[in-house]
Amino acid sequence: MTLRSVFFGLLFAGLLAPAAAPASELPTENGATVIHLDQHNGYFAAENTLGGLEPGEYKFVVTNKAGKVVGFQVQHMTSHETLTKFPLDPGETKSATVRIGEAGVRYRCPINPTPWYNLDNIQSG
Repeated sequence: MTLRSVFFGLLFAGLLAPAAAPASELPTENGATVIHLDQHNGYFAAENTLGGLEPGEYKFVVTNKAGKVVGFQVQHMTSHETLTKFPLDPGETKSATVRIGEAGVRYRCPINPTPWYNLDNIQSG
């Protein structure tokens, strides 16, 4: 195991650690649960914990804080079908709504390479 993989593992674990509110208390908009993400150089930071998600509609609101053009891509966890994908200019915020089932999804930046972030802990209540 390399130092880099340990660093990214710890970083990823820290991003999923409990934050301001549990997933059940995430805001909703037009029936979709809203997930706020900030994209930095090489990683995403979530505003709230993303543990305990249930199947349903999710609106990803992504803000580019990398200082350069980046992108956002969401794929179905098992089929790897792209559910949404878009570029973001520096300082820009964009959003997209996707349906997440029990298989979950994964997201990343395809322009400013980041690791895949897996949301595979989706469980029916």
